[in-house]
Amino acid sequence: MNSMNKSPFLTIAVPSGRLFQPILDLLQSTGYFGKLEYNLEKDRHLIFFDQDRKFRFIITKPKDNPTYVEWGVADIGMIGKDILWEEKKDVYELLDLHLGSCLLVLAGSRSKEEIMMSIERKIPLRIATKYPNISRNYCLRKGIYGEIITLFGSVELAPQVGLADVIIDLVSTGKTLRENNLKVIDEIASSSARLITNHISYKTKHEQIHQIVQVLREMVEQKG
Repeated sequence: MNSMNKSPFLTIAVPSGRLFQPILDLLQSTGYFGKLEYNLEKDRHLIFFDQDRKFRFIITKPKDNPTYVEWGVADIGMIGKDILWEEKKDVYELLDLHLGSCLLVLAGSRSKEEIMMSIERKIPLRIATKYPNISRNYCLRKGIYGEIITLFGSVELAPQVGLADVIIDLVSTGKTLRENNLKVIDEIASSSARLITNHISYKTKHEQIHQIVQVLREMVEQKG
């Protein structure tokens, strides 16, 4: 479904949270998007424009970002690959922005050997996660028997209080895992921010979107 964005501006959906400032910095560094005047500490509005009013930016919750793009409210969006895996939205992935790189892992408080033995013996495991769809597919691939427990925060708490045997979650430095006495058992996949668009915008605004992809690709390559 697409609700055809009829705005005269090209609309870009930017996720709030940890990716917001790195994405804004990347856009600013290209010089292509004009001056972006948004202060995370002071501003509370969820729509803002570049100084020349060629682009409109909407700030979304990370999980909602692909929905705004899929339905055509935004022409393009920028969101972590983990959200794309989990949400399975009908969008095109255009570019890896190499921002917010992290790993999706299986982790637990017991040793890797103990957990792997449980998996080999088909002993059911309780898995706490913010990513039930990814976790379900992972368990099917690995032949893991168990129950998926969906949480919306503090997943690391689950093994400590006996709610779960293991967790599936994103890690960047691994500090949070270590502070909660959790160890990585398996690395499932790597994730980073991606540039996405919808079918209609890609057809009707192809030249503009292609130019943005080129500008961002050059900057990403320049930054290494």
